[in-house]
Amino acid sequence: MRIYEGSPRQDWEEVLRSIGAYVDRERIKEVLLLELDAGFILQGMAMPQAGARTESEMTLVKVTRELPDDEVAELMEASTAKRGTAPSDTPHAEISNYYEQAMRVIGAYLDLNKPRDVFFFEQGGAFVLRLLMLGAGAAPAGHQLVEFTKDDIVAMIEAAPTQRNQPASEAGPPDGETVA
Repeated sequence: MRIYEGSPRQDWEEVLRSIGAYVDRERIKEVLLLELDAGFILQGMAMPQAGARTESEMTLVKVTRELPDDEVAELMEASTAKRGTAPSDTPHAEISNYYEQAMRVIGAYLDLNKPRDVFFFEQGGAFVLRLLMLGAGAAPAGHQLVEFTKDDIVAMIEAAPTQRNQPASEAGPPDGETVA
């Protein structure tokens, strides 16, 4: 996660993959994720807990969770323990682990670009990221917006197995459209 307190996060791919698995398991949609100094705020729309009464059986409720770093570490351990149990090595974007796979490829993009602070939201499978980029001497250089359409995310998920175990220079950065 972090090498020492106050440093930028390390291994975004694994962090976001684990949070994405949690999002899939909790059936959260329209995700918003805000990085904090000691964790994340996760917000989205979800089905009510079993037994909760709503006006309609299909009504979604807004959920907000704080995920402190220690809880994220637990999610990462659980995710690592499940590794290798999938029925196929090839991810499929339209199955139940969409957020795990989508957030993993976004994490790989972040690992290549090394932002300082991360905020993103998702709607309909598309993601908009707001990243604080660092300039020379680790001073903030300003925010950058990046957008990934659902088609971009699906293409990145499908390309991921061919990029594994390649040096970063060979794998190349995922195509993200910078919007500002």
